[in-house]
Amino acid sequence: MTVEVNDRDLVSVQEARNLVRRATAAQLAYAGLDQAAVDRAVGEAALACRAQAVRLARLAHEETGFGRAEDKVVKNLFASDAVYEHIKNMRTVGVIEDDPARRVFSVGVPVGLVAALIPSTNPTSTTIFKALISLKAGCAVVFSPHPGAKNCILETVAVIRGALGSAGFPEDLVTCLTVPTKEATDALMRHKGTSLILATGGNAMVQAAYSSGTPAIGVGPGNGPAYIEKSADIPLAVKRILDSKTFDNGTICASEQSVVTETSVRKQVMEEIVRQGGYFLPPGDSERVERVLMGPGGTMNAKLVGRPVEHIAREAGVTVPPGARVLLGQETRVGEKFPYSREKLMPVLGFFVEENWEKACHKCIEILSLEGAGHTMTIHSRDEAVIREFGLKKPVSRLIVNAPAALAAIGAASALAPSLTLGCGAVGRNSTSDNVGPLNLINIRRVAYGLRELEDLRPKNLPGAPSSAAAPSPAKPPPSPAPGGPDSDPAFEELVRRVMERLATL
Repeated sequence: MTVEVNDRDLVSVQEARNLVRRATAAQLAYAGLDQAAVDRAVGEAALACRAQAVRLARLAHEETGFGRAEDKVVKNLFASDAVYEHIKNMRTVGVIEDDPARRVFSVGVPVGLVAALIPSTNPTSTTIFKALISLKAGCAVVFSPHPGAKNCILETVAVIRGALGSAGFPEDLVTCLTVPTKEATDALMRHKGTSLILATGGNAMVQAAYSSGTPAIGVGPGNGPAYIEKSADIPLAVKRILDSKTFDNGTICASEQSVVTETSVRKQVMEEIVRQGGYFLPPGDSERVERVLMGPGGTMNAKLVGRPVEHIAREAGVTVPPGARVLLGQETRVGEKFPYSREKLMPVLGFFVEENWEKACHKCIEILSLEGAGHTMTIHSRDEAVIREFGLKKPVSRLIVNAPAALAAIGAASALAPSLTLGCGAVGRNSTSDNVGPLNLINIRRVAYGLRELEDLRPKNLPGAPSSAAAPSPAKPPPSPAPGGPDSDPAFEELVRRVMERLATL
């Protein structure tokens, strides 16, 4: 039967099936290689991506309109350099751990084929990242690109495939759908050849991954508040928050979504924010901006994601001062109907003031419980007791201390594992709370030698234990009762005596 050109869904589903077959064949060949060969493949791919970091960043910015090209260069270099440096010496295939004393060794086993879903907010950097960790784990990867970033993602995949082919590795270790549809993504996730889904994107995408029947690592939304506690270095705290929120126009989901501070330092914090380029919207303008932050259905307005302040102001019909870096709306309420309390992947922040740190703590929990539980939040403070209290109580997987959240959460400005896929744990309805890396994409086969026998495990001299527990070994039958002992039988002893006398006369 001839498939019509306009049957886009059928074409895309067939392409997904074809890519799974090709990637499976490539992965079977790749799985037979040792750690040195795998490391060489990863190194070649990372080097090629580094060389193309600027070009790929420009392509991403031109195609999506999100963020800033110069910041996308930083993200591409982070994915190709920082991630590679972190993973290059990891043992992921063959014997990855050996404990001779306990007579146990562990073998890294690739999960197989990874289906990787890529968002439009960080398209090229996330593609580089997921390709490198998949290759490092001994896996093949098939990408499902966001339609709005398809071309730059395909070009990133082409760079990686070229590097693999030139180095003598199967190019089909890394492939990508060219006709991205919901039907194709669903077919890819549900295909029996797909071993694991690595999903980065909106709630609907993550939920689809978890409901596919295939093991999945998905990440939830971020809505991290930044708390400026009264002991903080306020000018430095404000610098870090604004640096983070303006980096790539706020497209990293770990970026700050609101500022929470205390009454005693409110004036100083607000003055510092204004001095460094923040603009507090007057009540009328704040309401106008609020009305455009969310789109139909109460979800984030895609027309504003990753856009500069000027664009957001035009969409809302308000005027802002030249040079304004971030827009702030003063708020007291938290809820789905109050956009300043929600995730905003753009240079817009909600601003909350509480009486003391205890109430600020509760406000942060309220914001996270609305959206972003399990993800990230930030505290700026010099009071270690308060920092410790926040670390113990906040429902997040990453509490960032005195740093720009967007860069610290991904491991660029902190000692966290460098990653562009941040798990939110069970509280965020995710399967992991890790900064995801290669070790999340392998199974571990443990080989253990026996150390004890059954009789070594039976309790000795244990009150109330069954009598069999103290029974002697079957190899040593119990001796006959001694004559005249407490268990002797006179009739039996007389019979034995007569038999012995009879035997003596034979």
